[in-house]
Formats: sequence, C-alpha cells, structure tokens
Amino acid sequence: RDTNTMPNWAGSCWYYMRYLDPTDTEHMVEKSEFDYWMGPNHNETAGKSGGVDLYIGGVEHAVLHLLYSRFWHKVLFDLGFVDSAEPFHKLFNQGMIQAYAYTDDRGQYVPAAEVVEGPADANGEPTFTWNGEHANREFGKMGKSLKNIITPDDMYANYGADTFRLYEMGMGPLAESRPWNTRNVVGSMRFLQRLWRNVVDENTGEVRVTDGDLDTKTLKLLNNTIADVTVEMEAMRPNTAIAKLIVLNNHLTSLDEVPRAAVEPLILMLSPIAPHICEELWNKLGHSESLAHAEWPKADERYVGQDTVTAVVQIKGKVRAKLEVSPDIDPKELEKMALESVADRLGGKEPRKVIVKAPKIVSIVPAE
Repeated sequence: RDTNTMPNWAGSCWYYMRYLDPTDTEHMVEKSEFDYWMGPNHNETAGKSGGVDLYIGGVEHAVLHLLYSRFWHKVLFDLGFVDSAEPFHKLFNQGMIQAYAYTDDRGQYVPAAEVVEGPADANGEPTFTWNGEHANREFGKMGKSLKNIITPDDMYANYGADTFRLYEMGMGPLAESRPWNTRNVVGSMRFLQRLWRNVVDENTGEVRVTDGDLDTKTLKLLNNTIADVTVEMEAMRPNTAIAKLIVLNNHLTSLDEVPRAAVEPLILMLSPIAPHICEELWNKLGHSESLAHAEWPKADERYVGQDTVTAVVQIKGKVRAKLEVSPDIDPKELEKMALESVADRLGGKEPRKVIVKAPKIVSIVPAE
C-alpha cells in the first residue's frame, strides 16, 4: 500500500498558492498574501473572480489537474482560507505539436530520428528505411510511445534556447495543433542573427547603432509595428506578432545606419519570446538595468494606420496568412515574407510555383 500519495495529487492541486510564499511555515497560504496576489480585487484583469489571471495548458489538463484544483480551491474557499471562488480566471488551451512517426512492417514504432528517407516509389511517394528495413510513415502527436519526441536539450545545444522558443511561438496559431519540422528552425535562427548584426558589428564587436532621427518610412513602419504587435501579443497570437517583428528587422537591415530609436523598441517587443539575446543586446546598448524593468513601447498615433495594405497569402487558393505591407513593396520582398509566413505549411520544401501580384496577393503552388 502506497501511503505517500498526498504530495502527488494534493500538491499539484494548490501549488499556485504555495508559490506566493513557499517559506511560510505557519500557514498553508497566508490570507493577506493571497489577497494581494490572487484575491478578487487584486487587479482589473481578475474581473472580481480572483485566482490566477491566465492559465495556459493543454486541453487534457481540463479533465485532470484543473478539475481537481477547482475541488480543492472550493474547499479552501468554503473554509474561509481564500477569498476567490475560483482558482483560475481565464484558461487558454494551446494546440499540440505534431510530428511524423514511423513503424516497421510489424506495426511497431521505431525511433524517428534514426529513419532514413529514400527515393520516391512508382507513385512518386517518398520511401523510408530503419536499420535497412522498410518503414511506414504516419502523422500525429508527439509521444514517448511513438518514439518521435524532439528533445529540447538537443535543440538548445544546436540552435540555442531563444531560437527554440521563437520557432515554437512562430509555428502557427497558438490554439491550433502545428506540425514540427526541424529544418524550419534555421529560419528563426537567421532572424536572430540578423537582429544581432543590426546592433553589433560582427567584425569588431562594437555597437553600430546611431542616435539619429528616423526617416518617415521607418517612423511609420515602427509605430504600426508597435500598435499591431501590442494587439497580437495581448490576443495570444505570438506567431503574427513575430511575423511583424521580422518585417521591421528586415527593414532596419536595409538601412545604411540602424537607428537606436527603432531597434530598442524592436528588442523590447521581442524580449518575451527571445529573452536571452534581447537582454544581452539591451545591455550592449548601454542599459545597466534589465529590460524587464523597461516600459512596453507605445505607438505614436500620428503615424499609425498610414500607407499599409493587406497582402493575402494563398496556398492552393486557400488563404493561409495575411501581411500588412507597404503599397510600394518590392515583389521579391513580398514573396520572401509570404514564404516565411507559411513555411510550416510547405513542410520545408520549395514550392512548385509562386505568383506575386504586389502588394495584395501571393499565390503559392506547393510541391507535390
């Protein structure tokens, strides 16, 4: 008989309260401490319900951990230990990361990392082998039993934690399941490399930004980016926020001199997603205090909403992305932005055809 089950289930049902003061030896949760952080009046976001403002977790959590947390919290509320009736104010379910899995001819799963892609068969479909034996490919969620898990430690070692975070947040809508493709991680790494080179001279290591004024085009793009990214981040759409930050960074790359007034807001907006490189760049720009204490950029409304059009990106006639671009954008630049915005849907393959009608439509015919 296992007599030590309480730390497992009970601990996971009220940990969010213990986090408030884990060194308190006299209270399960001290009432005034709870009221300050999670009481019904602790901030406007709580909407009088109290609890944790936002909980992000997989949908399977709703019938396991979150359900039991409500039971435990209800008991504590009825006993008067806490003042909020619910443990969590808002729940957001993120989608699953999906990937290919492989089986041998017996139907047993084999390690996906060890599978080798071979030449196409008579029908033009790719073939796969594992240890020299035929393997079958299927698509679904990641799992240990499916032997197709991507180990975060390997991603950190090869690309860095910021690249890994940036790729995951940019894969697609956060609430939807998205396909994993390691080859597309390189695009996220290149974006961060371009950002670094916009601030630091890669030959001398010196900061290369200037303190000059922004030209009109940069001023409009910066303020529209700030306004759009603020909306997208608050709406839990980091993928579209990242796409807009990439556009701004690409524009700065095209300038002879990178202005501080444009690159610093860019770094602040990117910092929730790529905190390590942004913190280092912030320090190199001469700030002694962490960017965590800096205010989120605010858009100058005089320059917001001017001179942009919505470019629609289609794959096989279906709209897959929308981009806010300049009316006089170069068709090649629009094509590049469009391909980056739907890279995951193309599965790392070069499209068969791309038709660009700048500035409003990009139609993509994927490879068969």
